[in-house]
Amino acid sequence: MESNTLYLVIKEFNSQKGYLGPDKISAVDCGYIFEDLVKRFSESFGEEAGAHFTSRDIIYLMTDLLLSDADLSKGGNVTVYDMAMGTSQMLSCMEERIHELNNEISVTCFGQEFNPSTFAIAKADMMIRGGDPNNMRFGDTLSEDQFEGFQFQYIISNPPFGIDWKREQKKVTEEAKKGKHGRFAPGLPKINDGQQLFVLNGLKKLAPNGKMAIIQDASPLYAGDAGSGSSNIRKYILENDWLDAIIRLSTSQFMNTPIGTYIWVISKNKPDYRAGKVQLIDASECYKVRRRPIGKKRNDITTECAKLIVQAYGEYKDDMRYNIDEIWCESKIFPIEEFGYHKIVVERPLYDENGKIIYKNGKPVADTALRDTELVPMKIDIDEYLREEIKPYEPDAWIDKKKQK
Repeated sequence: MESNTLYLVIKEFNSQKGYLGPDKISAVDCGYIFEDLVKRFSESFGEEAGAHFTSRDIIYLMTDLLLSDADLSKGGNVTVYDMAMGTSQMLSCMEERIHELNNEISVTCFGQEFNPSTFAIAKADMMIRGGDPNNMRFGDTLSEDQFEGFQFQYIISNPPFGIDWKREQKKVTEEAKKGKHGRFAPGLPKINDGQQLFVLNGLKKLAPNGKMAIIQDASPLYAGDAGSGSSNIRKYILENDWLDAIIRLSTSQFMNTPIGTYIWVISKNKPDYRAGKVQLIDASECYKVRRRPIGKKRNDITTECAKLIVQAYGEYKDDMRYNIDEIWCESKIFPIEEFGYHKIVVERPLYDENGKIIYKNGKPVADTALRDTELVPMKIDIDEYLREEIKPYEPDAWIDKKKQK
C-alpha cells in the first residue's frame, strides 16, 4: 500500500490473464507455479540442501515404483502418508496416479510438516481438493509425531538429508528408550544427519502389506562403523527383509543441491520371487539435460527415463541393462547376505628384545602397534578366513573374537 502498487496487483489478478480458477489451473499446475517461485526465492531464504522441494519428475517416478505391482482392481480405500510433506505435492501426485489406475478407489492422504508456510499451503490444497484438511498436521515429525499408532498402505517422502537433529535430540532419545513401543529402537544415527530417523519413522507406520519410497543421499549406505546406530539401522532393515530396491539417480536432480541421491523402496510384504534379495538399479545415466537449469537442477527424469527405470524394477532381472539411445539403466540383484559383514580384529604377538613372544596368563600379549581390522563377508567362515587369507602372510596372527562385530 505504501508503494501504491496494491491497486495494480489487484487489477492484474482481475484481468483475464490473471484468472487462476480450478477449471484452468489444477493442483499439479499449482505445484509447478510453486516450483518456479521456489526457484526464484529459495536461495534468498538460505534453504539447506535436500530440505525443500522435490520436482515432479522424481515424484512421478516414485509413485510409479510404488504402484508398479499394485492390484487396485478391487476398489476400497487406500491410505498414503508423507512424513515431510512440504506443500503436499507428493500426496497429490500419488492420489492422481492411483485414480488413473482406478478412479473408483478412495484415497485418504495424511501428512506432517513443520514449516508453517508450506504447511499452510498443504492444508489449503487438501481443503480445495475435497479431502480432510485435519489429516494435514503441523509439527516436527521426529519430536512431535502427530500420527502415533497410525499405519498406512503407502508412504512417499523426501525427508531432509545432511541436517542435524540436535533440536530433536532429547525427545528422540527418550523415544528410543521405549524399545519396540517407540520408533527408534534399532539405533540412532550420528547427530549431524537425521535422515535415517525418518526411515525408522516410516517403518513404524508402514502397514504389514505396505510399501514405502523414500529419498536419501549416499550416507545411509555406508555411514557408521559396525555396531554403530547407523549400521544397526541397516541391519534391522535387512534382517527383516524389508529392503526391496535402491535406485541410484543422477546428480543435479534438485534445485538447491547437485549431489547424487537414491530412492529406497521398502516393502513389508515382498512377493516370493523378491524375498531374501535386494535389487540395485543404477539410473545415474537415465536422464535428459534441461534446456534451462532450475537453480542447481540440470537433469530431468523424462517420461521415457521413468518407464525404463520402472521396467527394470518390474522385470527384476540380474545383470540386465536397459537403454534407449544414450539413456540407460542397469539392474543387479543380490542376496541379503551379500550386504552383511563381520568386522574382525586381527592381532599379532608382542616380542621383547630377545625376539621371544611375551606371554601373560599363558596367552600371547598383543602388539597394539600391529593390530589390524578387516571386514569379512558374512557368508565366509571366520576361521576359514584366518586360515586362508591371514595365516599364509602372518603365521603368528590370531583373531580376537571378543572384539568381533
